[in-house]
Amino acid sequence: MSRPAFDLSIYLITDTGQCASLGVIETVRRAVAGGVTLVQLRDPDATRAQLAELGRALLVELDDTGIPLLVNDHAEVAAEIGAAGVHIGQDDLAPDVARAIIGPDKLLGLSTHNPAQIEVATRWGQTIDYLGVGPVWPTGSKADASEAIGPAALAAGVALSRYPCVAIGGITAERVAEVRRAEAAGVAVISAICGQPDVTAVTRDLARRWRDAGRPRQGTS
Repeated sequence: MSRPAFDLSIYLITDTGQCASLGVIETVRRAVAGGVTLVQLRDPDATRAQLAELGRALLVELDDTGIPLLVNDHAEVAAEIGAAGVHIGQDDLAPDVARAIIGPDKLLGLSTHNPAQIEVATRWGQTIDYLGVGPVWPTGSKADASEAIGPAALAAGVALSRYPCVAIGGITAERVAEVRRAEAAGVAVISAICGQPDVTAVTRDLARRWRDAGRPRQGTS
Protein backbone atom coordinates (compact mmCIF):
# COMPACT_ATOMS: atom_id res chain seq x y z
CA MET A 1 0.00 0.00 0.00
CA SER A 2 1.53 3.30 -1.10
CA ARG A 3 -0.55 6.42 -0.66
CA PRO A 4 0.38 9.92 -1.79
CA ALA A 5 2.40 12.06 0.56
CA PHE A 6 0.30 14.88 1.97
CA ASP A 7 0.81 18.07 3.92
CA LEU A 8 -2.22 19.36 5.84
CA SER A 9 -0.68 22.67 6.90
CA ILE A 10 -2.55 25.00 4.52
CA TYR A 11 -5.61 23.07 3.39
CA LEU A 12 -7.96 24.86 0.98
CA ILE A 13 -11.59 23.79 0.70
CA THR A 14 -13.17 25.31 -2.37
CA ASP A 15 -16.52 27.07 -2.33
CA THR A 16 -17.90 27.79 -5.78
CA GLY A 17 -20.11 30.63 -4.54
CA GLN A 18 -17.40 32.40 -2.57
CA CYS A 19 -14.96 31.92 -5.45
CA ALA A 20 -17.41 33.45 -7.95
CA SER A 21 -15.41 36.60 -8.68
CA LEU A 22 -12.35 34.63 -9.84
CA GLY A 23 -13.76 31.17 -10.35
CA VAL A 24 -12.57 28.03 -8.58
CA ILE A 25 -9.74 27.27 -11.01
CA GLU A 26 -8.18 30.73 -10.81
CA THR A 27 -8.64 30.83 -7.05
CA VAL A 28 -6.78 27.54 -6.72
CA ARG A 29 -4.07 28.72 -9.12
CA ARG A 30 -3.43 31.80 -7.01
CA ALA A 31 -3.64 29.87 -3.74
CA VAL A 32 -1.02 27.44 -5.01
CA ALA A 33 1.23 30.41 -5.78
CA GLY A 34 0.73 31.52 -2.17
CA GLY A 35 1.66 28.20 -0.62
CA VAL A 36 -1.47 26.09 -0.23
CA THR A 37 -0.52 22.45 0.43
CA LEU A 38 -3.73 20.50 -0.23
CA VAL A 39 -6.98 21.23 -2.08
CA GLN A 40 -10.39 19.75 -1.41
CA LEU A 41 -13.06 20.21 -4.06
CA ARG A 42 -16.36 20.90 -2.33
CA ASP A 43 -19.55 21.94 -4.09
CA PRO A 44 -22.69 20.43 -2.54
CA ASP A 45 -24.89 22.14 -5.14
CA ALA A 46 -23.12 20.70 -8.19
CA THR A 47 -24.39 17.70 -10.08
CA ARG A 48 -22.10 14.68 -10.27
CA ALA A 49 -21.21 15.59 -13.87
CA GLN A 50 -20.44 19.19 -12.92
CA LEU A 51 -18.30 18.08 -9.99
CA ALA A 52 -16.37 15.66 -12.18
CA GLU A 53 -15.80 18.32 -14.82
CA LEU A 54 -14.51 20.81 -12.28
CA GLY A 55 -12.39 18.13 -10.64
CA ARG A 56 -10.72 17.23 -13.92
CA ALA A 57 -9.93 20.87 -14.57
CA LEU A 58 -8.40 21.19 -11.10
CA LEU A 59 -6.28 18.10 -11.68
CA VAL A 60 -4.87 19.73 -14.79
CA GLU A 61 -4.16 22.89 -12.79
CA LEU A 62 -2.45 20.95 -10.01
CA ASP A 63 -0.45 18.70 -12.32
CA ASP A 64 3.27 18.77 -11.48
CA THR A 65 2.69 20.80 -8.29
CA GLY A 66 2.72 17.81 -5.95
CA ILE A 67 -0.44 19.16 -4.30
CA PRO A 68 -3.13 16.48 -3.83
CA LEU A 69 -6.73 17.06 -4.85
CA LEU A 70 -9.40 15.46 -2.69
CA VAL A 71 -13.11 15.40 -3.47
CA ASN A 72 -15.61 16.10 -0.70
CA ASP A 73 -18.16 13.34 -0.04
CA HIS A 74 -18.27 11.87 -3.56
CA ALA A 75 -15.99 8.85 -3.49
CA GLU A 76 -17.25 7.70 -6.89
CA VAL A 77 -16.29 11.01 -8.48
CA ALA A 78 -12.88 10.92 -6.84
CA ALA A 79 -12.28 7.44 -8.26
CA GLU A 80 -13.67 8.36 -11.68
CA ILE A 81 -11.43 11.38 -12.23
CA GLY A 82 -8.31 9.97 -10.58
CA ALA A 83 -8.21 12.40 -7.65
CA ALA A 84 -5.77 11.75 -4.80
CA GLY A 85 -8.64 10.78 -2.51
CA VAL A 86 -11.87 11.74 -0.79
CA HIS A 87 -12.95 13.49 2.39
CA ILE A 88 -16.11 12.25 4.06
CA GLY A 89 -18.33 13.49 6.87
CA GLN A 90 -20.10 11.68 9.68
CA ASP A 91 -23.30 11.36 7.65
CA ASP A 92 -21.66 10.29 4.39
CA LEU A 93 -20.35 6.88 3.35
CA ALA A 94 -18.81 4.73 6.05
CA PRO A 95 -15.01 4.80 5.86
CA ASP A 96 -14.76 1.16 4.74
CA VAL A 97 -17.27 1.75 1.95
CA ALA A 98 -15.44 4.88 0.80
CA ARG A 99 -12.13 2.99 0.94
CA ALA A 100 -13.54 0.17 -1.19
CA ILE A 101 -14.59 2.71 -3.83
CA ILE A 102 -11.37 4.71 -4.02
CA GLY A 103 -9.00 1.79 -3.55
CA PRO A 104 -6.08 1.17 -1.18
CA ASP A 105 -3.67 3.74 -2.61
CA LYS A 106 -5.77 6.90 -2.21
CA LEU A 107 -6.18 9.30 0.71
CA LEU A 108 -9.22 9.22 2.97
CA GLY A 109 -10.08 11.97 5.43
CA LEU A 110 -12.93 11.96 7.94
CA SER A 111 -14.63 14.87 9.69
CA THR A 112 -15.05 14.62 13.47
CA HIS A 113 -16.76 16.97 15.88
CA ASN A 114 -16.26 15.51 19.36
CA PRO A 115 -14.10 13.06 21.34
CA ALA A 116 -16.56 10.18 20.85
CA GLN A 117 -16.26 10.46 17.08
CA ILE A 118 -12.48 10.61 17.30
CA GLU A 119 -12.44 7.47 19.46
CA VAL A 120 -14.65 5.66 16.94
CA ALA A 121 -12.37 6.80 14.11
CA THR A 122 -9.35 5.15 15.72
CA ARG A 123 -10.98 1.77 15.18
CA TRP A 124 -10.68 2.17 11.42
CA GLY A 125 -6.92 1.76 11.54
CA GLN A 126 -5.20 2.33 8.23
CA THR A 127 -8.53 2.77 6.44
CA ILE A 128 -8.30 6.50 7.36
CA ASP A 129 -5.35 8.81 6.74
CA TYR A 130 -6.29 11.97 8.65
CA LEU A 131 -9.10 13.63 10.60
CA GLY A 132 -10.76 16.99 10.23
CA VAL A 133 -11.56 18.35 13.70
CA GLY A 134 -14.04 21.14 14.36
CA PRO A 135 -15.60 23.51 13.86
CA VAL A 136 -13.13 25.11 16.23
CA TRP A 137 -14.82 28.52 16.02
CA PRO A 138 -18.25 29.45 14.64
CA THR A 139 -18.33 29.48 10.85
CA GLY A 140 -20.67 30.88 8.25
CA SER A 141 -19.25 28.82 5.39
CA LYS A 142 -21.35 25.73 6.20
CA ALA A 143 -25.01 26.18 7.05
CA ASP A 144 -25.16 22.75 8.72
CA ALA A 145 -21.99 23.13 10.78
CA SER A 146 -21.93 21.64 14.26
CA GLU A 147 -21.50 23.76 17.37
CA ALA A 148 -18.01 25.24 17.75
CA ILE A 149 -15.76 23.21 20.07
CA GLY A 150 -13.09 25.82 20.88
CA PRO A 151 -9.29 25.55 20.79
CA ALA A 152 -9.01 23.62 24.08
CA ALA A 153 -11.22 20.84 22.73
CA LEU A 154 -9.19 20.89 19.51
CA ALA A 155 -6.02 20.25 21.50
CA ALA A 156 -7.72 17.44 23.41
CA GLY A 157 -8.94 15.89 20.17
CA VAL A 158 -5.48 16.06 18.61
CA ALA A 159 -4.03 14.33 21.67
CA LEU A 160 -6.68 11.62 21.45
CA SER A 161 -6.29 10.94 17.73
CA ARG A 162 -3.96 8.36 16.21
CA TYR A 163 -4.14 10.31 12.95
CA PRO A 164 -2.87 13.76 11.96
CA CYS A 165 -5.63 16.31 12.49
CA VAL A 166 -6.48 19.36 10.44
CA ALA A 167 -8.49 22.04 12.25
CA ILE A 168 -11.48 23.57 10.53
CA GLY A 169 -14.10 26.18 11.30
CA GLY A 170 -13.79 29.93 11.70
CA ILE A 171 -10.04 29.91 11.19
CA THR A 172 -8.59 33.30 10.33
CA ALA A 173 -4.98 34.35 9.91
CA GLU A 174 -4.99 35.64 13.48
CA ARG A 175 -6.01 32.21 14.80
CA VAL A 176 -3.40 30.14 12.96
CA ALA A 177 -0.87 30.29 15.79
CA GLU A 178 -3.47 29.12 18.31
CA VAL A 179 -4.28 26.13 16.10
CA ARG A 180 -0.60 25.24 15.84
CA ARG A 181 -0.21 25.49 19.61
CA ALA A 182 -2.93 22.85 19.84
CA GLU A 183 -0.56 20.63 17.82
CA ALA A 184 -2.90 20.26 14.87
CA ALA A 185 -1.22 19.29 11.60
CA GLY A 186 -2.78 22.18 9.71
CA VAL A 187 -5.59 24.61 9.12
CA ALA A 188 -8.46 23.98 6.71
CA VAL A 189 -9.98 27.19 5.40
CA ILE A 190 -12.67 28.34 3.01
CA SER A 191 -13.45 32.03 3.42
CA ALA A 192 -9.93 32.91 4.57
CA ILE A 193 -8.90 32.29 0.94
CA CYS A 194 -12.00 32.00 -1.27
CA GLY A 195 -13.37 35.38 -2.32
CA GLN A 196 -10.46 37.37 -0.91
CA PRO A 197 -9.27 40.35 -3.00
CA ASP A 198 -5.70 39.01 -3.17
CA VAL A 199 -5.81 35.23 -2.89
CA THR A 200 -2.07 34.77 -3.26
CA ALA A 201 -1.26 37.30 -0.57
CA VAL A 202 -3.68 35.91 2.02
CA THR A 203 -2.52 32.36 1.36
CA ARG A 204 1.09 33.43 1.71
CA ASP A 205 0.20 35.13 5.01
CA LEU A 206 -1.47 31.96 6.33
CA ALA A 207 1.58 29.92 5.36
CA ARG A 208 3.96 32.41 6.96
CA ARG A 209 1.98 32.48 10.19
CA TRP A 210 1.92 28.69 10.26
CA ARG A 211 5.68 28.50 9.82
CA ASP A 212 6.33 31.21 12.38
CA ALA A 213 4.10 29.53 14.96
CA GLY A 214 6.17 26.37 14.66
CA ARG A 215 9.51 28.03 15.27
CA PRO A 216 11.04 27.90 18.76
CA ARG A 217 10.61 31.18 20.60
CA GLN A 218 13.82 33.08 21.09
CA GLY A 219 14.81 33.41 24.73
CA THR A 220 15.92 36.64 26.29
CA SER A 221 19.23 37.11 28.06
